[in-house]
Amino acid sequence: MTRCSALLVMIDRKLTPSLSIFAPSRSLRVAIGVLALVLFVSDTATPYPFSVAVLYVLVVLMATSFNRRGELLLVSAGCVFLTILSYFLSYGTAFAEAPVAHVIMSLSAIAITTLLALGYQSATQTLRAQAELLDLTHDTVFVRDMDDVITYWNRGAEKLYGVMSEEAVGRVVHVLLQTRFPEPFDKILADLLRTGSWEGELVHTRRDGTHAVVASRWALKRDVHGQPQEILETNNDITAEKHAQEGLAEAHAQLARATRAATLGELTTSIAHEVIQPLAGIVTNGEAALHWLERDVPQLEEVRGAIERMIRDGKRADQVIQGLRALARKAPLQATPVDLNELISEAVILLQHEVSNYRAVLQLELEPDLPPVPADRVELRQVIINLMVNGMQAMENVVDRPRDLVIRSGLHDGRVVMVSVRDSGTGIAPDDKTRLFKAFFTTKPNGMGMGLSICRSIMDAHGGRVWASDNAGPGTRFQFSLPLDGGAAS
Repeated sequence: MTRCSALLVMIDRKLTPSLSIFAPSRSLRVAIGVLALVLFVSDTATPYPFSVAVLYVLVVLMATSFNRRGELLLVSAGCVFLTILSYFLSYGTAFAEAPVAHVIMSLSAIAITTLLALGYQSATQTLRAQAELLDLTHDTVFVRDMDDVITYWNRGAEKLYGVMSEEAVGRVVHVLLQTRFPEPFDKILADLLRTGSWEGELVHTRRDGTHAVVASRWALKRDVHGQPQEILETNNDITAEKHAQEGLAEAHAQLARATRAATLGELTTSIAHEVIQPLAGIVTNGEAALHWLERDVPQLEEVRGAIERMIRDGKRADQVIQGLRALARKAPLQATPVDLNELISEAVILLQHEVSNYRAVLQLELEPDLPPVPADRVELRQVIINLMVNGMQAMENVVDRPRDLVIRSGLHDGRVVMVSVRDSGTGIAPDDKTRLFKAFFTTKPNGMGMGLSICRSIMDAHGGRVWASDNAGPGTRFQFSLPLDGGAAS
């Protein structure tokens, strides 16, 4: 798209209504006729030492505004006819060398001007048609110079931003739209100058003060010397899509919180059991310490040992309580370095009572010195708990073999940490494999169908992935992977 085409559209939409001379209107035709008549009379009645007929090129140039090629040719033929008629009226059939030379010069000028006008008219009509196509798109299209001053503004931009073309042209676009960029503007401009294009999401402000989120594409035009000249920007309004995505993310967050609340109910017995144990230990060690102090010769070393055990049990109880509070707390994702092996151990403690109830045989195969991953500790603990509970429930009806629940951690390709939870249950039906992680799908009579769906949502939010596969023997293996750099996991 050239600047010429943009200007032509603006002439059609803005200048033409107020300046009728630029359109093939009745007044323009009258003006052409009057000028041609004046030139004919002057050329015929007044003996100028030069050829007045040369000025017929002005008539031809005015006729260039006609949309039809035939009208331009008719005007040109009329100018030729008037030039020849004027000669015969002035000199008759007598041959006069100077006047004939003037006539030939005038006819040549008219012919050359006509050819040029025809070429210009054809090019103009082509550019006009191409430019008018920009007004048919619902996307916004505008052109700005290297100072970000708008030179063209299509109807899509008028509709989206509520700013008419005559108001926008001549304004600095990023001031007019109060643009918010995803990164510093200097960096964006540097990328544009280096590659000739740029794509990203911008936030613009409409006339009414509301915000529009757009998928923006910029293309750089250079002049014949390779210098940056203009920027063509096209924007696709994605405000509704962004709101929908935000709503979906909030819905997933609500579901995650609901799942955590449901999990709390199921784990109440285990948590109470785990808290009672260290509290009982504290009481026992406190009584022992008093006993050692009441001796005739206080046994300070024994007292010290009892107090140290009290502190250890107190910290253990605090960890259980803090884990419970974090699981129930309504909080956004907080990515911090997380030791997955430590997180698995915490989940095992929380589910110890469940493991006993399901008569599961728990095995941990954790790779030592596993590097930490950037993740939300609470969310990741929930994934591990969900997968462990899912594995134990899958083995509930197994009676002919041990109910093995194996949790394994390891490093893959030096950049991805993987965790697997393997059960020896009844496995997954082939028809169910593609639906396992879909919301509200469950194979359990009393299941909600949210556990695995929440696991996938959490993994997606962390740039990781979760999947299921069949074991070599009975049962299923659920695995998830997380990248060490916080990017997309492979």
